[in-house]
Amino acid sequence: MKKFESTKDYIVSPSLKLAVDAAMTLEKPLLIKGEPGTGKTRLAEELAESFDMPLITWHIKSTTKAQQGLYEYDAVSRLRDSQLGEDRVHDISNYIRPGKLWEAFTSEKRAVLLIDEIDKADLEFPNDLLHELDRMAFYVYETGEMVSAEQRPVVIITSNNEKDLPDAFLRRCFFHFLDFPDQATMEQIIQVHFGDVKERLVQDALKVFFKLREVKGLKKMPSTSELIDWLKLLMSDDMPSDVLSNPDTKSALPPLYGALLKNEQDVELLERLAFMTRR
Repeated sequence: MKKFESTKDYIVSPSLKLAVDAAMTLEKPLLIKGEPGTGKTRLAEELAESFDMPLITWHIKSTTKAQQGLYEYDAVSRLRDSQLGEDRVHDISNYIRPGKLWEAFTSEKRAVLLIDEIDKADLEFPNDLLHELDRMAFYVYETGEMVSAEQRPVVIITSNNEKDLPDAFLRRCFFHFLDFPDQATMEQIIQVHFGDVKERLVQDALKVFFKLREVKGLKKMPSTSELIDWLKLLMSDDMPSDVLSNPDTKSALPPLYGALLKNEQDVELLERLAFMTRR
């Protein structure tokens, strides 16, 4: 079986490689947890591209119900068509809308099914999918049809770790926690995005970035995607190389900080800390 490796656009750690291979061997969903910005969603995209599989994405919201992933029965449209005397009303399958699991189960090619940010849904959501993910099949009551996976999809489930998931659900998954990249890995990621970036700029930017992440009390720590945006701005503004290595001691904030900090509380926190240090 082909192994998952780093691609030209995505750096994969050895532990993540093992987790992907293990989940595919066991044919279990791979549950990926980690803070936002660590590349959880990107993993599914790169896995699909690497194995030449279609990617089917189910973005979960607070209002999402498990049934929507299977199918939805549009009773309102059927009632309206019945009142209008439409012939299609006699075939109830015209009012069945397949969900993302149905799409993945019946895909012509083996697919990657991404269930993204499962922790956004209510507590019952994961348990409501236990049977379908175990059996890779579900019953459509309105038509009497059994929908079964023609080829078992590779299931990637992401969580930002904002709430605990049920034990029964966890038992059916292979789990991996995606650590935030260390400085060496971050340098590799930057090289992927900016092959010609100045080495000194990268080193100085990373020092500022990781020092910022160490500040206690930040409401939102900057993530990988925000670092990439910040570097892009630094390069586009042709920022002098000594701006980061010799910062303005009167300012607590790095240049173009709006790419890194996302709320006023964190900006005020840094300014207070700088004021206390100057005193």
